[in-house]
Amino acid sequence: MTTRRALLGAGALTALAAPALAGWEPSERYPDPSVVVLDPSFNRYRLLLAAVERLWTGARWSEGPAWFGDQGALIWSDIPNNRMLRYSDATKRVDVFRAQANNSNGNTRDRQGRLITCEHLTRRVTRTEYDGSITVIADKFEGKRLNSPNDVVVKSDGSIWFTDPPFGILGMYEGETATPEQATTNIYRVDGQTGRISIATAEVNRPNGLAFSPDEKKLYVIEAAAVPRIIRVFDVATDGRLSNNKVFLQVRDGETPDGFRVDVDGNLWCGWGMGADGLDGVRVLNKDGAPIGHIKLPERCANLCFGGRHRNRLFMPASKSLYALYVNTQGAPGG
Repeated sequence: MTTRRALLGAGALTALAAPALAGWEPSERYPDPSVVVLDPSFNRYRLLLAAVERLWTGARWSEGPAWFGDQGALIWSDIPNNRMLRYSDATKRVDVFRAQANNSNGNTRDRQGRLITCEHLTRRVTRTEYDGSITVIADKFEGKRLNSPNDVVVKSDGSIWFTDPPFGILGMYEGETATPEQATTNIYRVDGQTGRISIATAEVNRPNGLAFSPDEKKLYVIEAAAVPRIIRVFDVATDGRLSNNKVFLQVRDGETPDGFRVDVDGNLWCGWGMGADGLDGVRVLNKDGAPIGHIKLPERCANLCFGGRHRNRLFMPASKSLYALYVNTQGAPGG
């Protein structure tokens, strides 16, 4: 067994049976009408012979997907059920990767292929080593506990960036009720060489999903406290400093972006929805912030990632289910 297989072999081996997939059927014709062109520029990213697939259902609230290409598997969080799930593309089955997962939320891989996880219950960011052991990356700042780390990305220099809103300590459904110890809700940066944690910015009230542009010169982040929500963008200096905080997109009432990833052309593929008719799914924005496409799903999509052999398959954990769609682009490295 290789070290990376040890990492991915940490979960239960018994596949989870999916409940009956009632209430939704995939399109029986191409092109799939669920893949909506909002601007002609989106046509180059839509595959006319690809349709939205529902791979599995049976979660309570799906979040934080991360693709493991060396295993052909997707890992994602089912926060209220306090577990992490794993979909195998070879077997088309889902099993429990980690039970008692500390109400894990966002996940990604570092540049050595290890799993990085935000945990609500323990209010920390962890790394799963190749042998399955857990290393704590961050759980405090200046002696005070973090709020509830939410989403995480890793830059090419090895630095780990994560958001820290209070959502996991506001109730007992996705964590446990607690009083915030930090005066602000921050985006943190953990240095890839020294492990030192610092505040990248305190300018975003309840920061949520975040992602770098393909050249890593911009950092996009969702401000969840704004009503309606705002996607902000910062300039990123080579030393990690953030500046030039700007509104990238002011969304409309009823539209709720959550987590996102960026493709190689700089487009943002954003989890979208929250109850408004026709808005649940994924909204695609170009690098100027203009909406160019939308993938309609029957459930709210909280987060997503690119995967598959060529990073051209979009995996979309959405509320209770896991969906996928092949697209004519690739996810930017690191996402």
